[in-house]
Amino acid sequence: MTTWEPVIGLEVHVQLATKSKIFSGAATRFGAAPNAQACAVDLGLPGTLPVLNADAVRMAIMFGLAVDAQINLNSVFERKNYFYPDLPKGYQISQFAIPIVGMGTLHIPGQDGKPLAVRITRAHLEEDAGKSVHDVLPGLSGIDLNRAGTPLLEVVSEPDLRNAADAATYFRTLWSLVRSLGICDGQLQEGSMRCDANVSVRPVGASEFGVRTEIKNINSFRFVERAINYEIERQIDVLERGGSIQRETRLYDAERNETRTMRLKEDSEDYRYFPDPDLLPLSLDAAYIEAVRDAMPELPAARAARYERTHAIAAGIATALAEDPDVAAYFEAACVPGAEPKVVANWIVNDLAGRLNSESRAIAASPVTPQALGTLAARIADATLSSKTAKTVFDRLWSEGGDVDAIIDAAGLRQLDDREALAVLVRDIVDANPNQVAQYQAADKDKRKKLKGFFVGQIMKRTEGKANPKTVDELLIGALEAP
Repeated sequence: MTTWEPVIGLEVHVQLATKSKIFSGAATRFGAAPNAQACAVDLGLPGTLPVLNADAVRMAIMFGLAVDAQINLNSVFERKNYFYPDLPKGYQISQFAIPIVGMGTLHIPGQDGKPLAVRITRAHLEEDAGKSVHDVLPGLSGIDLNRAGTPLLEVVSEPDLRNAADAATYFRTLWSLVRSLGICDGQLQEGSMRCDANVSVRPVGASEFGVRTEIKNINSFRFVERAINYEIERQIDVLERGGSIQRETRLYDAERNETRTMRLKEDSEDYRYFPDPDLLPLSLDAAYIEAVRDAMPELPAARAARYERTHAIAAGIATALAEDPDVAAYFEAACVPGAEPKVVANWIVNDLAGRLNSESRAIAASPVTPQALGTLAARIADATLSSKTAKTVFDRLWSEGGDVDAIIDAAGLRQLDDREALAVLVRDIVDANPNQVAQYQAADKDKRKKLKGFFVGQIMKRTEGKANPKTVDELLIGALEAP
């Protein structure tokens, strides 16, 4: 049986976070009533002319600089001609031959643990189409043109990906980057980012690509992986049965976890691209590019490296904190005086993330504020709380909110760290258990660790879990190993 190799490239449509559309002054707010945000330009009425949104240009340049891409000082807008009910002009204004952003590279962690450089062919500016609506009017379809003219940056990768997991990582890394740049809000459920996946398979070792299909409009990291995996298996099954792959556009049905044919895939010639006569070529100068570069925010990779360098945070945790700008902002706000950043980081990526995921909350909607979590970490550092009692306080913060110190006092959770009182208690426990003391003293190093747990348990029971574990451990070793 032939061993197959998938070949995958992604086209990601990034909705730019401008206040108005790319060629008109109409608003881009999500959730408006149908057709409430479509002006004469968006409707393609006779006599209207497009005017380019300068902010969309700036955002495209920011992206290009972030992926070390060539920024074309001269680029051209073209008309992409096709007929569809939600495309009122009968063409889409896009860029094709000379886009604003040329070849670049996006670096991702590969599934095999090694860094993977995914080449970006281009990133071009274009306007979005409207939307056909089939579930509002009984028995009828409607057209909502609110999205018509919404500014998009289409990021096209080379076919450098070889498995669905890496494709999903690429999509997520791109999401993290555009959010950190502030050029997209990243709301996948609102259509702010959509992914088209080009998928083919070929025998391992072959140099020629197989016939590819395109899976349209995937808007979830999980669905990207599932859709591509399904399509890979489908194509292999077709080929191994002696069939051939059609070059077509397919949709992904998440409920059935399958792809289905939408239409045969067009070639670029079918769109009859030609320069838009209503728009002059876009001309930029090097000084403007450098001004955009100087104003760029910190990128996720640089932020993760800073966390590793300044806080000695492990690489994986630093990346988890840095990839989402909201999580990064929460972490930095939680690093209050007295809080150990490594402890704060661990609470965020473990306890807090677990709670947020279980309730499908974004970190911006966390019931535990960053200041409260930072204070909690500070109380662990100053030995007011043990790790166990800190979880009790965290649970109370999550369910009720409130002040960390007030919760500690109301619940009587302050850790017992009176060395003299604990020394007396340790001596009492040791004297009351001579058999266990003898076993401990006769045991080797590994067994002693287990036997010591008996004494720790007795002490914690007597102190209702409030004794400082570090102090108890020091006192126990001294008492058990005394001659």
